[in-house]
Amino acid sequence: MDRTGSELPQVQGLSTLPPFTLKDATVENFRRLRVVIIGAGFSGIYAGIRCSEWLRNVDLTIYEKNDGIGGTWWENKYPGCACDIPAHSYVYSFEPNPAWSSFYAPSSEIQGYLQRVHDKYSVGRFVKLRHKIVGCKWEPEQCKWHVEVEKLETNERFVDVADVVINARGGLNNYRWPDIAGLHSFNGKLVHSAAWDTAFDYSKKRIGVIGNGSSAIQIVPQLQKLPGTQLTCFMRSRTWIAEPYGASALQKLGIDHIEFTEEDRQKFMSDETKFQSFRKIIESELNGYHPFSLKGSEMSEAARQAFAALMTSRLAKKPALAEYLIPKFAPGCRRLTPGPGYLEALTEPNVAVAFGEIEAVVPEGVVMKDGTKFEVDVLVCATGFHTNLGPPFPIIGLGEKTLQQRYEKYPEAYLSVATDGFPNFFHMLGPNSGVGSGSLTAIIERAGDYIIKCIRKMQKEDIAAMHISPQRVKDWLEYVHTYFQKTVFLDDCKSWYRKDDRIIHLWPGSTLHAIEAFRSPRWEDYEYVYRKDSPTERNRLAWLGNGWSEQQLSSGDMAYYLEPAYVDFPAAPRPEETKKWSVGSWSH
Repeated sequence: MDRTGSELPQVQGLSTLPPFTLKDATVENFRRLRVVIIGAGFSGIYAGIRCSEWLRNVDLTIYEKNDGIGGTWWENKYPGCACDIPAHSYVYSFEPNPAWSSFYAPSSEIQGYLQRVHDKYSVGRFVKLRHKIVGCKWEPEQCKWHVEVEKLETNERFVDVADVVINARGGLNNYRWPDIAGLHSFNGKLVHSAAWDTAFDYSKKRIGVIGNGSSAIQIVPQLQKLPGTQLTCFMRSRTWIAEPYGASALQKLGIDHIEFTEEDRQKFMSDETKFQSFRKIIESELNGYHPFSLKGSEMSEAARQAFAALMTSRLAKKPALAEYLIPKFAPGCRRLTPGPGYLEALTEPNVAVAFGEIEAVVPEGVVMKDGTKFEVDVLVCATGFHTNLGPPFPIIGLGEKTLQQRYEKYPEAYLSVATDGFPNFFHMLGPNSGVGSGSLTAIIERAGDYIIKCIRKMQKEDIAAMHISPQRVKDWLEYVHTYFQKTVFLDDCKSWYRKDDRIIHLWPGSTLHAIEAFRSPRWEDYEYVYRKDSPTERNRLAWLGNGWSEQQLSSGDMAYYLEPAYVDFPAAPRPEETKKWSVGSWSH
């Protein structure tokens, strides 16, 4: 072959294929993609920020059914609604908030925080409020999702054709009425905690509260304080009330209260170094709780004793309640809630506790299985959400199978982000994405980063469809099921974490474990369909393009790799460890 390259070398096996031509694009290859995000809550806002920052040439829309952003923090307005982990942990890592009014921030403040982040990073340019997704269908010939959207203001419907769909709805979105005979025959005020009527006057009423999960634990102390109320709390299961998470961080700052004063907030805001240290103390403590979830661990047994003593002391005015409320199962089997003021409220004269199963709701009130009847004016159902993680609209994937059908037995998703049978469809806060200890927002961020890496791979390598291998999903599920055998989550309790003997809502490991798992995607776990008539269909390295970089063609910095932000400076060895060169040998 001469130096001009006029003859190409013959590569065995390629001589019968059509000639290969270079792809006329730079090596970065920002192929245009249409991305639709469902939901503008914590996950959707994060995805909107990072998609616009880390990807180019992406046409992005975030559809939100509500009148405002924030997801569950927009919808939940019941009295006492608050985050049940330290608010300073419940933030984006890049956007701390030193101005929380309480260690457990109320829902209105969390929604306000999300609004400020949404506005600061201009996420609103992608968000369409009052737009409800009513269906999604994968069209395999096109390798596109057809997303049917309803404009709630006009009831008009249209189809948005997308390359990628990110389901950022979250699990606490579709609230659940209790399955009690006659519930809707009640003649009084019937209200669900997730659809609270803020205009109604609850004072001077006989109020029944069904449930003793996290919502009821927050609602009861607030209703108990209203003038003239008489409460009856209906409970069928026991629950642990925990010490405040992250309390030692407050102690280290010399703060002995969870409601912050203006002086406290000024202390947080005036010294960034100390505030960063405070945040790290909280995060470290939350991550340090991981052994608590391991069955029979020293921390688990210590927590059982500490929480039992705590509950007994707070129920001292009505000590008989402790026998009914303190569980036999290990702490953490059900979601732990700090519940400031809840146990104390149960001991007040205007609060009664009814343990056991409800037989029926009648027009006048509630009838228990033992025949006892409680007449009430208001019935509050603090009964949570449908947590099978399937959205309330059809998502039709390969073979015309819906996600609801795929999830009929158990909701399943590899690393919580991808379900086989649904190409180019990714979950944020999907199956097995929650945490028993540690920061949920850290998992939201890392799952979002992982999904954006997938989109970038599709964009760069001319991938039309990216589909998780069914075998890798099976491998993941085997890992998940095996892991949880050694934890408290399969103890003898009723919990929304699980279905039958499967844990479907929690990550199989710690938050730090999840962060590392998401760091580097295993691309070999996916199956790919390449764009038809693309050079990549002929040659998988066609993404290398025409030999040019975007930096050269866009008047960019052609020596950007020397900038400190791009250079990974190694740590220099200590002088006593440095080996000096001498002629012919190494010597100290």
